[in-house]
Amino acid sequence: MSNKVHVILSGGSGSRLWPLSKKSRTKQYIPLFDNKNLFEITLDNNQKFCDKILVVGNIDNYELSLNALQENVTNTYQVIVEALSKNTAAAIAFAALSLKENDLMLVTPSDHIIGDEKAYEKALDEAFDLAEKDYLVTFGIQPIKPETGYGYIQSEGSNVVAFHEKPSKDKAKSFVEAGNYLWNSGIFCFKAKTYLEELSAFRPDILEACKSVMNLKETDFLDAVKSKKIPSESIDYAVMEHSKKIKVVKGTFEWSDLGSFEALYDYFSSKNAYVQDSNLVIAETAHVELHGLENTMVIQSGEAILVMPIEQSQEVKKIYQRLLKTNTKLVE
Repeated sequence: MSNKVHVILSGGSGSRLWPLSKKSRTKQYIPLFDNKNLFEITLDNNQKFCDKILVVGNIDNYELSLNALQENVTNTYQVIVEALSKNTAAAIAFAALSLKENDLMLVTPSDHIIGDEKAYEKALDEAFDLAEKDYLVTFGIQPIKPETGYGYIQSEGSNVVAFHEKPSKDKAKSFVEAGNYLWNSGIFCFKAKTYLEELSAFRPDILEACKSVMNLKETDFLDAVKSKKIPSESIDYAVMEHSKKIKVVKGTFEWSDLGSFEALYDYFSSKNAYVQDSNLVIAETAHVELHGLENTMVIQSGEAILVMPIEQSQEVKKIYQRLLKTNTKLVE
């Protein structure tokens, strides 16, 4: 009998949310939501719909993931710890290789907020039905504004016409106006064997390298030496843009990818939390007062303080990359 398995991808660095997000506590483990974090919320959102949970993460967040699973999960769970981050094609392959071939995989990131449970359940039911028919299912979200931070899926009903990279502002406006473009959520559903067959068809090098690593697996931890040989590629580039077995499920549920401070500002603006006038203020140990500033974010964690315009929040990643070279203790 096949199981429905919630596969959580939890290996991201969260560099766009520095200084809150560091190597020792990446963004999905920051308790910003009534003392809950995004990883715990992801568990809550999905475990009622699945029989088992499988987390693919890294060594830095292994203990945090394990603690959250032990405290919040009633289902069976498993953890796979990547020695090196090799992007989503490999991470999902590790999960698929550890499951039965007909198990249905619901693959989600660990840093999304989802609302309207009934609409979400409806989308999941549709996705599981399509996955049973050997389709690779991606979830597209109905856009509520021209967003340049997401990729888009051009669709005709449940058929995918094309995948589009993160667009310019003008192109994003044209996508929204066209009406048949959806935000690419990074949520997927398919049988383990269907994914592995399609990965074998289009990127056999990734699959064979992942098999070599999994063949050595004796604990939760994957081999570092063998992992170096795995090509780093996203599932979108490796499989989804090439396969003829793709279907899209249109999600009308509330969805937020909280990967930047601008996204946090948009989310918390409606929650009366962390937003003062038009400013975003998140301080872990300091008291912060602002006067005469607009559309500014002030973020404090430990010894680090970040001050910049909210609209430039995508630039935080560059600061993080610079600190990796010049002051590593601030990102540890």
